[in-house]
Amino acid sequence: MARYMEALTIERGGFLIKVPESWWEFDVRPESRDDSIRRMVTERVEQHPELAQYRDTYTAFLQKAAAEAWKSGALYCGCMADTFGGATPITASVTVSIVGGRTRDGAPLSTDPAAIAAGLASKEAKKEGDSWRKVTTVDLPGVGPAARTFGIEDIVVPDDALNRTVRAVLMQTFIPVPGQEGKAALVAGSSQVLDLADSFFDIFDAITSTFRFTG
Repeated sequence: MARYMEALTIERGGFLIKVPESWWEFDVRPESRDDSIRRMVTERVEQHPELAQYRDTYTAFLQKAAAEAWKSGALYCGCMADTFGGATPITASVTVSIVGGRTRDGAPLSTDPAAIAAGLASKEAKKEGDSWRKVTTVDLPGVGPAARTFGIEDIVVPDDALNRTVRAVLMQTFIPVPGQEGKAALVAGSSQVLDLADSFFDIFDAITSTFRFTG
């Protein structure tokens, strides 16, 4: 997956982040995302005809990622979908959101990385194949300390009446927003390709390390 590390800089209101240039980015708004995704898939297939057999798989994955990004309030959603010469498409996504909360008495929640980490639960796998989560703090270049979770987690499917879950490689990094009490930028990377968990942890860490606040 080395060729995916050629960087493309994405700028939004208040932040920038670099992602591999081969990743997909599209409008996540419900009224326009499906047409945007179909156009992008068509363009990619025209550039790489060997991907034609995966057109429907790519389209479905990107539409699902866009819908989940919109529901989470994401300001940015980037996705990768490729086969790398194999028989099964490899997919992943990275989103950036602004999150925050308040205590019961109305005070903003602390965005101190140590405090955030203390409030996040770790989970150990009791046997091989179980889900797990580690909680830590990291020092991001040009940004400073941030709280982070990473692991193999069972994520509840949005708007599912049966509360079904999907298992995914997941990394979440909470970065305090300067000058905005109680606000943090959440950079979340996920993939359902569990066999490549370590590779995706490295990729998600590399992408998150490019995050910068602007303005």
